[in-house]
This record gives sequence, C-alpha cells and structure tokens, in this order.
Amino acid sequence: MQRCYLVCYDIREPHRLYRVHKVMKGYGEPWQYSVFFCKLKEVDRLRMENDLKDEMNQKEDRIIIIDLGPNEKAARQATSVLGQALPKEIGDTIII
Repeated sequence: MQRCYLVCYDIREPHRLYRVHKVMKGYGEPWQYSVFFCKLKEVDRLRMENDLKDEMNQKEDRIIIIDLGPNEKAARQATSVLGQALPKEIGDTIII
C-alpha cells in the first residue's frame, strides 16, 4: 500500500543540495525547491531514505519526512498554500 509523504530538506552545501534534489526528483513531485510530495510503498520509502543518506552530510544537513497517510486526496486537501498555487495533478499529468 502506498502512503503520501512530504519531504523537506535543508542542505548546507550547494553540490550536496543538487544531488539531494536530483534523488528526490526520482521519488516525488517538487512543490518547492526543497519540498517534495511523494506517494511511496514502504520499500520505496526505505530506498529513498538510503539514497538520501548517501548524498547528505548527517552532521550538517537535515531532511524531514512527514507521513501524510494513505489517502492522497486527503493529504493534498490538508495542505494550505499562500501565494502561487501548486501544480494541479490529473493522473500522471501535471497541469501548470
């Protein structure tokens, strides 16, 4: 069963920041440069965590993974956005 996650990161060094962003593009939908929305099975979440650990410096950087639950619609509706709206997703298509 897939669950929804919000992944936020604060990476101190630009080269690591680029690598973490590149990893995250393989797992989720960017909502902001350092914030991703992901729909993942448990095995994929664990794989993502391991991939992120490989790219970050655990003494300097921080990555926060928030479990939003299994219901994607409820997870998206629980999100408030100020300013520019998030892209609207329809199936596998994102409308910007």
